[in-house]
Amino acid sequence: MDFILRKLRPDDFETLWEIDQKCFPPGISYSRQELASYIRRWSSFTVVAKKRSAKKSEAAKIVGFIVAEMNRKNIGHIITIDVLPEVRKKGIGTKLLLETESRLREAKCEAIILEAAVDNHSALTFYEKHAYCAFKTIPHYYPDGVNAYVLRKDLLSKAQAS
Repeated sequence: MDFILRKLRPDDFETLWEIDQKCFPPGISYSRQELASYIRRWSSFTVVAKKRSAKKSEAAKIVGFIVAEMNRKNIGHIITIDVLPEVRKKGIGTKLLLETESRLREAKCEAIILEAAVDNHSALTFYEKHAYCAFKTIPHYYPDGVNAYVLRKDLLSKAQAS
């Protein structure tokens, strides 16, 4: 699939919220208010993946996005990564993740963390493939009572940090 990554535009919000609703079950997916709040945080950024249209007359369709932030301790945090179910396993999630890691590395973030449900095997496999390691479990993290793993990836090697 041919797609491009770009910055968030103000008119993208409704589409991003609809994608989030398709990617996660009720109670796990974000309300409009929650997603808007995460996107508007002073320290966050959003990267959007858009399918390139085959014809100039067709509108390019948003197929995924990632929202991430950097805290004051120079640790990045992935708030959400969403790719439409029908276009998964085509490299979109990987490109979104690599772009986010690159931006956080440029901002001198030492590491990046995220939370994933302990029973979300596809997400855990995806993150493991990208060198994320679980280092902590948060009991009853999700509204349905499921625990979450906190995963981490170091972004700056000791050679880069000096």
